[in-house]
Amino acid sequence: MSEHDIDTPWEPPIAGTEVEHLLGALNRLRTTFRFKADGLDSEGLNQRIGKSSLSLGGLLKHLALHEDYTTRVKLQGGKVGSPWEELAPDGDDWEFETAAQDSPEQLYALWDDAVARSRQVVAEALANGGLDQDAHVSWPDGRHASLRRLLFDQLEEYGRHTGHADLLREAVDGRTGEDPPDGWRPQSGTYKF
Repeated sequence: MSEHDIDTPWEPPIAGTEVEHLLGALNRLRTTFRFKADGLDSEGLNQRIGKSSLSLGGLLKHLALHEDYTTRVKLQGGKVGSPWEELAPDGDDWEFETAAQDSPEQLYALWDDAVARSRQVVAEALANGGLDQDAHVSWPDGRHASLRRLLFDQLEEYGRHTGHADLLREAVDGRTGEDPPDGWRPQSGTYKF
């Protein structure tokens, strides 16, 4: 491992396989999002801009739910499971609306744990069928999405919300930057690259 890899473990390989690049790009976006949301108290996590209902806390909760929904429901065909069923979601966008009721520790744990679960499920799926395998989710005509499609959808979701997180974090304390600085490690939660 080069010094660059130790300082920036979230960087995708310079020349790797399709799987390595796809997972590397997703990991970089996850890490950049986490950098934008990291180390805040309740006030910082609940900061909003203008009339928008988005907050960094809401995005942490939303993306945690997205991780579990993608792997547990869309890929595996199961239920969204714990902790979501215990939280009793009600209606669309409930995660954005209820995040202000959660402590920073709860929000970071929701996201960190969901990412860890998602990585494990995807690693097992890749080992047992690769990117071209059918996911459970299907269209009305019976065609199934592939694991590749689900991972690209996750990239899109993180790309969109990492852009939102850029603006929200800058409004909280002025933090800017495209990627975390070399050597960055999370201050809060248990997130691992």
